Amino acid sequence: MKLGLPQFSYSKGLRDLGNGCYAWLQPDGSWGFSNAGLITDGQEAMLVDTLYDLNLTREMLAAMKRVIPNQTGRIATVVNTHSNGDHCNGNILVEGADVVASKATAASFAHESPQMMDQILKESEKMGEVGKYFKQCFGKFEFSGIERKPPTTLFEGRLKRTVGKKQVELIEVGPAHTAGDTIIYVVDCGIIFAGDILFIEGHPLMWAGPVANCIKACQIMLDLKPKIVVPGHGPITDVRGVSAVKEYFQYVAAEARKHFDSGRDVLEAARQMLDGPYADWNDGERMAANVAMIYRELRQETAPPNMLQLFGLMAQLASTTKSMSTAINQSR
Repeated sequence: MKLGLPQFSYSKGLRDLGNGCYAWLQPDGSWGFSNAGLITDGQEAMLVDTLYDLNLTREMLAAMKRVIPNQTGRIATVVNTHSNGDHCNGNILVEGADVVASKATAASFAHESPQMMDQILKESEKMGEVGKYFKQCFGKFEFSGIERKPPTTLFEGRLKRTVGKKQVELIEVGPAHTAGDTIIYVVDCGIIFAGDILFIEGHPLMWAGPVANCIKACQIMLDLKPKIVVPGHGPITDVRGVSAVKEYFQYVAAEARKHFDSGRDVLEAARQMLDGPYADWNDGERMAANVAMIYRELRQETAPPNMLQLFGLMAQLASTTKSMSTAINQSR
């Protein structure tokens, strides 16, 4: 089932959403290839997220500069939807901007540094299958030389902003994908920039949870009745895409509990679940990470998850099922 809106082609570059709003798209939406947004009105501009490395961000900012209404092309505000590097590593290139994020996002900034990613990639050959998989996912990006610019304005709950005369509402919906996810609702236009609450036509990821919050975040967006929704990854969608992701998490939560109660391990549960209704979505190996996180909930584990262990589970699932990641398929 195709969930992208046909009027917005899913190809790399800037898409005009109308009313001074734009989306920057990076197919195929797999690991690290995220989307971003731009909201303009009068002489003002707000950027929703930067990209994974400086080269990608420079390319995006150059394209955006041509549509920003002020003569300088200046962006006064950057909103980071969450702390994963593919949504904030390029902050430093937006000079003089106020970087806005939830308090929980700011607190998570130190947990995934570009330097850490660079070091793991350099040592990936010593790490066996998980190292190989990690390199296939992230080896396309240049992490050296990135100085992370953390948020300068923090909020909790909801924050109302204006861009020119446009009303913009920042709504904290985390913890879900990460500890501090935020969606950005352009009230006047009926447009939502969803960050990584939404992966469209690809398996979403739940690094934090609980899964009930992922479902709730989707319902919050549905209640807003948007006309256009820009996901963190994948093609531009509408309420159909939001509903599909909500149903995905409902399915994963219910099926994972059944497998947990039956005593199956994470990988066996994930393999069986991949034969279900989401077999044609990209990055199927992410099912292992999502099942692992739900198992943690069911065991009432509170310690932070080991991210390399989660990548190890995904690497195993990718190597033993037909639902290989897009990254692996492209490498063949």
